Amino acid sequence: MEPRARASMQGMQQADGAARPPKAQGQQHVFKVVLLGSSSVGKTSLALRYVKNDFKSVLPTVGCAFFTKVVDVSTVPVKLEIWDTAGQEKYHSVCHLYFRGAHAALLVYDIACRDSFHQAQRWLEDLEKEFRPGEVVVALVGNKTDLSLQREVAAQEGQALADNKGLLFSESSAKLNQQVAEIFNAVARELLQRASDREVQTHQGQQAGVVLNERSGRQAGCCAH
Repeated sequence: MEPRARASMQGMQQADGAARPPKAQGQQHVFKVVLLGSSSVGKTSLALRYVKNDFKSVLPTVGCAFFTKVVDVSTVPVKLEIWDTAGQEKYHSVCHLYFRGAHAALLVYDIACRDSFHQAQRWLEDLEKEFRPGEVVVALVGNKTDLSLQREVAAQEGQALADNKGLLFSESSAKLNQQVAEIFNAVARELLQRASDREVQTHQGQQAGVVLNERSGRQAGCCAH
C-alpha cells in the first residue's frame, strides 16, 4: 500500500483544510468504502455510529449491509457509500465480490481478540492481491477500546503494522463514540486528496500535450517551404 497514506491518530484529528478541492465547490464526490474484518469486531456498530450516531446490539451481518453518508471536506461534499461485509468465515470468498470498484477499505479488529487482528492482516493480504499499490485507501481500526481491561492487542502493534504497510490507523469505540467519525473523515480526506492529485496530473498532462502539438505544428509550417 502507498506509504503516503500513513497517518497516526493525531494526524486524523487535523482540520479538513488539509485536502485541496479537486472540483468546483458544490460538486459531490462519491466513494465506495468497504468494511472488512472477522465476525463480532463491531463493523456494523461502527457504521451505525458514524451514519446515524446510534449504537445497539446487532445480529451478525449476512452477506452485506449498505449505508451512505455525505460529509463536507474543505467545503466539498463527499458521499461515502459504506459496504458492511459479513465476518463469518463461510462468507469470506463472497465478500471479495464487494471489493469491486472500492476506493477505500477499513480493516477492523477487536483489541480484546488477537485472532481478529490476525484476520485483519489476512484481509490486507487479500486487498494487496486485488489492487495495485496505492489504488485504494486502507485504514486499520482497532475497535472496542471500551474493553481495554481485556486488551490482547497493544496499540503499538496496530500502529507498527500500519506504519509498515502505509495505512491509516486508529483505535475506536463504537459503543462510547470514540474516534469513529475521525477515522471515516480521515479516509474521506485522503480520498479527496488523491482525487485532487490525479486531476492535477491529468491537467498537467493535457497542457504538456497542447504545448507539444503547438511546437509540432510550428515546425511543420517552417519546413513546408
